[in-house]
Amino acid sequence: MAYYDIAVVPVPQAKLADYKKMLKKGAAAWKRCGALSYVETLGDGLKPGKQTSFLQSVKAKKGETVGVAILTFKNKTHRNQVWKKMMKDPFMSGFDPKAVPFDARRMYFGAFKPIAGF
Repeated sequence: MAYYDIAVVPVPQAKLADYKKMLKKGAAAWKRCGALSYVETLGDGLKPGKQTSFLQSVKAKKGETVGVAILTFKNKTHRNQVWKKMMKDPFMSGFDPKAVPFDARRMYFGAFKPIAGF
């Protein structure tokens, strides 16, 4: 059964063009390294909640929305193999968290195993 990595990031509207450029390079790298799929989504009409929300989860500031990335792998072993390749890929070896078009300190991510689906 598939295995997933999910990342959630604050995306400044003013840096959206730079963000999309970075995503295009990142998607090519994930494909090179063997990920089955990579989907990047952008919040559309998100509103703060009373207790929590996507906006609150990344401490979104005025002019920011939320990006959610979903990477798909065959299984956990495949995920670990792809990540090993990705860490050696030029995209990641030159990756500087301080130079990305979002505040990487407010990003969070993790690996997920499916428990239901169709």
